[in-house]
Amino acid sequence: MDADTVMGTELRGLRQRRPDIAGAVLAGTDGLLISSDLPSTDATHLAALAAASFGLGHRVADTVGQGEFRQSVVCTTAGCVVTYPAGRSALLTLVTGSAAGDLEALHEEARVVARRAGSFLDVRGGGIGATSVPDAHAPLATRTPMATLPTQLRRSSRPTWRRPPI
Repeated sequence: MDADTVMGTELRGLRQRRPDIAGAVLAGTDGLLISSDLPSTDATHLAALAAASFGLGHRVADTVGQGEFRQSVVCTTAGCVVTYPAGRSALLTLVTGSAAGDLEALHEEARVVARRAGSFLDVRGGGIGATSVPDAHAPLATRTPMATLPTQLRRSSRPTWRRPPI
C-alpha cells in the first residue's frame, strides 16, 4: 500500500463527512510533496508553503512554551487552508471552501486522519522524501553537520576573490 492509496482512502471518508474540503496535500516537513488531489503545480507550491507555515508555527509554539504545535490556519475571504502535523515527518494540509464555518469540528476530524496517515508513513519509514523535525534548540552543527554539506558550500581557508588594484 502506498501513500496515494492511504490518502485516497482517508480523504474519501473525510470528504464524505466534510464536503467543504476542496483539496488536500500530504507533504514532508521538508516541503516535498508526498501525495495530493490538487493540480500538481498547486500541490508542489502548497507543500512547500505548508512546510514553511509548520516551521514558523512550530517555532512560535516552542518560543511561547504553551504546548505543542497543533495546526496552522490561514483564513481567506473564500475559505481556509489548514495544516496539521502527520506523524514525525509529514504534514496534512486541507483547503476548504467558504462553508468551513465550524473549524473546531474540522480540526477534530482532520487530526484523526493526520494521525492515521502519519502512523502509516512513520511505520513505512524512509523513502517518502521527508526528514523529521530537528530539535530547535540543538546546536547548528548537530542540525546540519558540515560533513553533510557539499564540498563547494564549505568555506576554504583561501579567499576566493581579490580586491582589484586601484
